[in-house]
Amino acid sequence: MVRTILVIGAGKSTSYLLDYILKKSKEENLHLKIGDLHPEHIPKEFTSHPNCTAFTLDIFNDGERKKAVSEASIVISMLPASLHIKVAEDCIQYKKHLITASYVSKELEALDGEAKKNGLVFMNEIGLDPGIDHMSAMEVIDRIRDKGGKMLLFESFTGGLVAPESDSNLWNYKFTWNPRNVVLAGQGGVAKFIQEGTYKYIPYQKLFRRTEFMNIEGYGTFEAYANRDSLKYREAYGLQDVLTLYRGTMRRVGFSKAWQMFVILGMTDDSYTIENSEGMSYREFVNLFLPYSPTDSVELKLRHYLKIDQDDIMWGKLLELNLFDRHKKIPLKSASPAQVLQYILEDNWTLKEHEKDMIVMYHKFGYELNGEKKQIDANMVVIGENRTYTAMSKTVGLPVAMATLQILNGKINTPGVQIPIKKEVYAPILSELKSHGIHFKEYEVPYLGYNPDSVAS
Repeated sequence: MVRTILVIGAGKSTSYLLDYILKKSKEENLHLKIGDLHPEHIPKEFTSHPNCTAFTLDIFNDGERKKAVSEASIVISMLPASLHIKVAEDCIQYKKHLITASYVSKELEALDGEAKKNGLVFMNEIGLDPGIDHMSAMEVIDRIRDKGGKMLLFESFTGGLVAPESDSNLWNYKFTWNPRNVVLAGQGGVAKFIQEGTYKYIPYQKLFRRTEFMNIEGYGTFEAYANRDSLKYREAYGLQDVLTLYRGTMRRVGFSKAWQMFVILGMTDDSYTIENSEGMSYREFVNLFLPYSPTDSVELKLRHYLKIDQDDIMWGKLLELNLFDRHKKIPLKSASPAQVLQYILEDNWTLKEHEKDMIVMYHKFGYELNGEKKQIDANMVVIGENRTYTAMSKTVGLPVAMATLQILNGKINTPGVQIPIKKEVYAPILSELKSHGIHFKEYEVPYLGYNPDSVAS
């Protein structure tokens, strides 16, 4: 009997996901159905496969969506996180397992009882971050505990970056994920974490000036700024008594300081719209955030406002984005500052077809064993192939695909709304990821605890 895997949404992170399922389709007796608002954008290499059907699916059309879910053996939602709930409710109604790569929302969490009652696995946070970060962390934490060790410190950082061979701008950055998420990163609350037993809070306006540094062998130095809420994984990871718990986003050194210029100017604000944004030049957009002067140019006003000199690298980074161009126009009507900034950045930071991205993940585990404090540092680096087969799509899509097959084959069967922190989930998936070149290098290093010298004031 043919088993149907329904994938809803076929965006940037699905190339490896779709490829994995189709390569397994014959031996596993699978048929892949891809529902997307624009199926014509799905690469022909997938849609022309005999075991694949692509069709138009409007997620807001209840009839279409329910029909697609009801006919599937298992459902993967690659939609924006806020839309998973519609699919999840259908999965409860038609008794289908569900897999997403997104953070568990309160609405989804509320379906836990129904999922358990119906014996359904609702696996979430099974991509890269969240996903591989959970699984790789729990593998080491469980190993430490199995030896009788007590966790003292856990730090985890992930970055979606441009590969060194494709790094061609002063920001050392190009988009590998949803650009909107990059522009809005850190907004909507303070960053919360715990350091040496003390709670710490960083407001948005200071987030990009409080960075921690780390070195990845063979790839140099990186910086990281704090994620919004590191504390929510204390219970999930069983780290209620840990002294330090810190999760962050990695960038190349210097990015955060430069990004702070946009924060200071107000360009990352998404809370209001600019009345005459359509047809506005990049230069006019910049001038919106600067004081009036009858004599000073936009360039001079900006340098005074940000207190940067003409020979400062920060100035070079702004020039590189063509921010003062009179001829480049914004085509967006009634756009927020953040939307305009995103458009300008996409004009400069989009990967070219042949260019490669890079995923970097870094964990630090501090623990006590037999009265001695120890530390394990672990890192993972994955380089993409090109703009379609990116490291981002590989590290997001493969764990989703592997979990789907494990659930479909009954190897992962604990019901309920969950994340991949149980050994029955992470052990087989981490093992299989190694065969795809996704694995961690571990180093035993002297225990340092939290190093305050590594944080910029």
